[in-house]
Amino acid sequence: MSARPLPVLDIPAPRRAEMPRRPAASAHGLGEFATDDLALPRFHVWTLGCQMNQSDAEEMAGALLAAGCAEAPSMDEADLIVINSCAIRETAEAKIIGRQGYLARLKAARPGLRVVLTGCAVRPENRDRLARRYPAVDLFLRPDEEPELVARLGLASPTAPGLLARGATEPAEGVDAATPLARPAADALPAVRARAVAGAQVARRSTIQAWLPIIYGCDKTCTYCIVPFSRGPERSRPFDDVVAEARRLATAGYREVTLLGQNVNSYGHDLPAEPRFAHVRRSREIGRRIELDGRPDIAELLRAIDAIRTADGAPAIPRLRFITSHPWDLGERLIAAMAECPSVCEHLHLPVQSGSDAVLHRMGRQYTVASYLDLVERLRRAVPGIGLSTDVIVGFCGETEAQFQETLALLERVRFDTVFAAAFSPRPGTPAARLPDDVPADEKRRRLNELLALQEVIGWERNRAWVGRTTEVLVDTVDRPRGHEHGADDRGDPREVAGRAVPADGVRLGGRNRENKLVHLAGPADLVGQLVRVRIEHAGPYSLTGSLVGPAA
Repeated sequence: MSARPLPVLDIPAPRRAEMPRRPAASAHGLGEFATDDLALPRFHVWTLGCQMNQSDAEEMAGALLAAGCAEAPSMDEADLIVINSCAIRETAEAKIIGRQGYLARLKAARPGLRVVLTGCAVRPENRDRLARRYPAVDLFLRPDEEPELVARLGLASPTAPGLLARGATEPAEGVDAATPLARPAADALPAVRARAVAGAQVARRSTIQAWLPIIYGCDKTCTYCIVPFSRGPERSRPFDDVVAEARRLATAGYREVTLLGQNVNSYGHDLPAEPRFAHVRRSREIGRRIELDGRPDIAELLRAIDAIRTADGAPAIPRLRFITSHPWDLGERLIAAMAECPSVCEHLHLPVQSGSDAVLHRMGRQYTVASYLDLVERLRRAVPGIGLSTDVIVGFCGETEAQFQETLALLERVRFDTVFAAAFSPRPGTPAARLPDDVPADEKRRRLNELLALQEVIGWERNRAWVGRTTEVLVDTVDRPRGHEHGADDRGDPREVAGRAVPADGVRLGGRNRENKLVHLAGPADLVGQLVRVRIEHAGPYSLTGSLVGPAA
């Protein structure tokens, strides 16, 4: 059986209203036109960047699987490579650029191979430059065009191999028979998600933890960020659609669900007011003022999902998280929901970016250090022991040494559990790209290293406070064995876990507690997916190690 060469349609597929309804495939209808002598491509999706990109990748993989394609374990074995890009930092784009030679060699060896680039690196204004920057790529799709993937590769035809072979005569209940080949406008992404969920076309990577997107795009004004330009304005999914998807996840047995959005706690401000939400009375305390009364917000959503209960009254989804938050929309209703809903985990990722008001102003963040510190105080008062993580950029345009020292002072004062830090790199198309990038590269590296060294000390001190305590851990992985010659992987600090032998009483496992601390333990492999109690015996700057006590209460 020969591999099916994929066409690449450079023009968008027609909009949904223009698409004919898909005829039913049957032995008397389209069967005689089936091309079953051709094999559908095997695909591999390479995803970089944020959790929203990972969720988008699950939708694209689901659409390809529904079209009859199979997934390849690596690029080397794929006929179709989809690169889901990140453009937030220069290093992510550099990784893709660095793969162009490798991809070119793969295409030379297999002329039928197709490469698709999507994600935040693809924007309307840079299409002319993309082919030069990524010469091995055949097709570029913006994030809002990702639902077109199947159609643009010619895989959406009713006579496509696999569709007829599977006897796919009717769409799943609630799914438009026009299939996902229609081109959605940016504001149609919530409906696209609803159809994908209803048609079971989300290829989730885990059976334990699930991403649940609730809002797309960004309305914020951060001068360094490309997301508003690549993903468009904020569009919230309908309240009932989100709750329905959460119910499906609960029924499927997911133990942890993370609500996603570029600014997740902006959810609902663009939805129409409804009488059932008349009790929602709120306003932004910082940032741009908008009308919010009578509309569902993330606090209402958290309470609705928390209210999905089992027969014994326990939350059907034991753990509920949300990311990424912006200080603009962190108000009292959300803080109260975090404190009062048993399923909502005691952790929040709240990017601060800088400890200098002057730098925050140039970044367009529209809050002050004082207002951020007030939020932290209110959070810790309402949710004792809450784990806090943040993002920081060093070396932003015009940042002086004194302003950098203000950021170090902020870390000392707040004492975050985790800090994700990066040196500023101008992103083409952003307002900051027009500002002088006047902090030398070696100075940026020095500041970044100094900040990371400080945070390592803070993180270690905060982790040591866990020693001797028992904490609930959701076991999600069997740790890969490592030797002394290997460095750290993404599971923790090599000084803590490298070189340890597999224990006699089981395998080495990993998971996180409700405060989002990475915890290593030993136990049987069938604990993966279970909530267990672990007594913490050792703390490093990035993770904890403990012994199994028993199942969670």
